[in-house]
Amino acid sequence: MELYELPLIEVAAKIQAKEVSPVEVAQSSLARLEATEPMLTAFVTTTPERALEQAKIAEKEIADGHYRGPLHGIPLGVKDLYDTAGIKTTSSSAQRADHVPGADAASVAKLFDAGMTLIGKTHTHEFAYGATTPTSGNPWAPDRTPGGSSGGSGAAVGAGVVHVALGSDTGGSIRIPAALCGTVGLKPTFGRASRVGVASLSWSLDHVGPLSRNVIDSALVMMAMSGYDRRDPATVDVPVPDMVAGIGAGVAGKKIGIPTNFYTEHVEPEAAAAAQTAAAILESLGAELVEVTIPLAEHIIATEWAIMMPEATAYHQDCLRDSPEKFTDEVRTLLETGAAELATDYINALRLRTQIQAAWKEMFTGIDVLLAPTVVGAATLRSDPFITWPDGSVEASTPAYVRLSAPANITGLPSLSVPAGFTDAGLPLGVQILGKPFAEPEILQVGYALEQNSDVVGKIAPVLAGAAQ
Repeated sequence: MELYELPLIEVAAKIQAKEVSPVEVAQSSLARLEATEPMLTAFVTTTPERALEQAKIAEKEIADGHYRGPLHGIPLGVKDLYDTAGIKTTSSSAQRADHVPGADAASVAKLFDAGMTLIGKTHTHEFAYGATTPTSGNPWAPDRTPGGSSGGSGAAVGAGVVHVALGSDTGGSIRIPAALCGTVGLKPTFGRASRVGVASLSWSLDHVGPLSRNVIDSALVMMAMSGYDRRDPATVDVPVPDMVAGIGAGVAGKKIGIPTNFYTEHVEPEAAAAAQTAAAILESLGAELVEVTIPLAEHIIATEWAIMMPEATAYHQDCLRDSPEKFTDEVRTLLETGAAELATDYINALRLRTQIQAAWKEMFTGIDVLLAPTVVGAATLRSDPFITWPDGSVEASTPAYVRLSAPANITGLPSLSVPAGFTDAGLPLGVQILGKPFAEPEILQVGYALEQNSDVVGKIAPVLAGAAQ
């Protein structure tokens, strides 16, 4: 078995025991990159020289007895919204085609401090304003979308190029590609990790987090990324818990919320069935299933867009005025629409968000976590990004995919997407576990229980298994 195929923890153990070198691990990742990238275009920029340089440094540090921990020498992909010192950071947009930051984003700096090696910058839907990432293909079927906006990260992890890739999540942009590409994706609590050095889509909805092959991988990376940063006033000065220590404690006695509305509406049968199977697994492990009604459900999506659109326009207002032709038509139209929103509508949306947050807090007094489908269905074709429902209505992919993930952004609650099965056509499906504020250890614990009692987590896309031959 190639090194890129092994779980992160196994690779880390081999590195720590000096059975393999970080250089060998980086070379395995780069070989996989070379084999799969022509089909996927997951990366904007690849950094093989940088990866090998960092791997050689890691090799020497470990040889000298300076092992930094389980991320030392592990390959990393970074969404191209995150600044990387001396390396182009384009946000997959002509607006920043030549942008080379002078410093690393806060999360990137922390992961470099942990010893990770940079394989490259992954594609995003332009400035994260979409959920399909049209530049990239899905590793399970390259003619289908990897989701977005962190689609390049989802494709890179799903294809086995890297064990971990960074994403950002404003309406589901970590969890959507995680579900569609068969990976794990963790959106932490709002304020858990710094967003300094990450291009913003919507300041009050943006989150940063990892996509990975397994639940423990996400826990390790999220721990390294987390912490208060005075440069990001949204971060909260709370202790960073050990997200791995109790991850295998099981779910016996936990109350799992099963929604009876919102997450059940306009959802493809296979996606709904995957969530039902996950609930049955947790119940068989001793959890209690508790039916819940999602409060103020009819206002969630309108509130999400009413906040996101004007905030995005405010961030891009100078470019929208000075060089609008450098945006894609899709994103420019969205930014122009945001400019037309009334200030009173934005303020009312902020007020409504406060009511939604309070109602969800009340709902969570009776449950420990909420379990639901991550997305409404599997990946759509890149050439035809629409879903046709049984009643004949047609829904574009981006609003369809965002619909089930947006509540965690409006509420700021942590949400973990884990693989939950496949469609009859062999495309991945995911379920998400939402928890109380700063309860990342708990949702990781539930996700790990699902992982350990299914055979769908940690798989590398078989459609590309022979790509190197």
